[in-house]
Amino acid sequence: MLFSSPIFLFLFLPLTIIIYRLVPKKLKNLLLLLASLFFYTWGEKELIVIILASTLIDFISGQIIDNGQRKTGLFLSLVFNLGLLLYFKYANFVFSNLADLLNTLQVPVNFGSTFSNIALPLGISFYTFQTMSYTIDVYRGQVKAQRNLINFATYVCFFPQLIAGPIVRYKDIQAELTNRKTTSNLFASGVERFIIGLAKKMIIANNCAFLADGVFNLPSDERSALIAWLGILAYSFQIYFDFSGYSDMAIGLGKMFGFNFPENFNFPYISKSIQEFWRRWHITLSSWFKDYLYISLGGNRKGKMFTYLNLFIVFLLTGLWHGANWTFIVWGLIHGGFMIIERIGFKDRLQKLPNVISHLYTLLVVGLSWVFFRSDTIQDSINYLGNLFSLKNETNIDFLNFYLTKEVLFVLVLAVIFSTPLFDSTKKGLKTLGIFPKSNESIHTVKFVCLIALFIISCFYVATDSYNPFIYFRF
Repeated sequence: MLFSSPIFLFLFLPLTIIIYRLVPKKLKNLLLLLASLFFYTWGEKELIVIILASTLIDFISGQIIDNGQRKTGLFLSLVFNLGLLLYFKYANFVFSNLADLLNTLQVPVNFGSTFSNIALPLGISFYTFQTMSYTIDVYRGQVKAQRNLINFATYVCFFPQLIAGPIVRYKDIQAELTNRKTTSNLFASGVERFIIGLAKKMIIANNCAFLADGVFNLPSDERSALIAWLGILAYSFQIYFDFSGYSDMAIGLGKMFGFNFPENFNFPYISKSIQEFWRRWHITLSSWFKDYLYISLGGNRKGKMFTYLNLFIVFLLTGLWHGANWTFIVWGLIHGGFMIIERIGFKDRLQKLPNVISHLYTLLVVGLSWVFFRSDTIQDSINYLGNLFSLKNETNIDFLNFYLTKEVLFVLVLAVIFSTPLFDSTKKGLKTLGIFPKSNESIHTVKFVCLIALFIISCFYVATDSYNPFIYFRF
């Protein structure tokens, strides 16, 4: 069930909100749990068993750790959750590559497709990381183990952030699980955030996807340099507005039920280094890897060489986390490589350059790395990179006329504007000049009208669009 589907927008969500408002406080978590399980079962059916098993194992692990058997409880949680990921997400990748290697060495094997039919449960990368952060925090003594299974299951299964994040740590919402208030202001801010996220997805991301998919699906010999660069531009905006749109919707939904989830994006495309990019992009994932892997490996406490090795490991696993494909591994290593280069001393040189140069450097690295992230194979990526710097092919005007419509051009302009703080800066500037409305009532009226317009336009796209899931459902 998509957040952007009619059945969610006009049936599931309104009914859940109404019933949530009516039930007594002691039953609210149970209601959210049942609604979340229904939400997940709608699309995953029998795979609901996986998340229920993960919830139960980590609940028990927390009790074991809290009762004094710390290493036993942590071991149980890590082995079970990492085992789930290895089996469902990586078994086919490992064994198919092993089969290819053995066949290359003329050792005949036929187990390469043994795991090819394994269905990847939606959200498994997110909820396994979420539950592992809980048991690790209990092990470290940063939180007490949750003794109420309903409350813990609500934390794990809560439908807004279940499938594609943000990765919410237990300690961030521990108090809200047992004591929260859904004020009218919090609910209103949640609705506002949800509508903004819906508009990001339906208006900007999906229109950018139309152009990006057209370019990346074009045969390599028909893709000119101009078309290839347009494809990178469109995909860069597509993935940002698609994923940040989902995060906005999840954060907004959380507020509607009294929860405050962490932010996941902070204008990453204004970054002036790869280090800064990862402080702004998918913040909950990068902070998870920093706190639970990078620091555990020693961080930067054991000298420069170990620091670089730790960064290499973290970004190798960051790439693998996104998918069992060599393209994701290369994507992760590109970012890890530039993180290391910047730490070696390039970051200091960047800071001495004009901002526009360091900004263009970051956009170029990020944009070129998206080629690997979007492509199906390494060879496809290489072919695409070749198109970017090729002067041989003439631009296919018919292709541009079909895909680069006035609507798509307008959306690309919107994407440029709203991927930067330009809107907020303009608002502050108008306030400084005294042009911005001073009356709170006028501001609220304008905001209300704009939100209604955004929702209506988004609903128009919902009604006319084909099935178009969020990009991070793949992971």
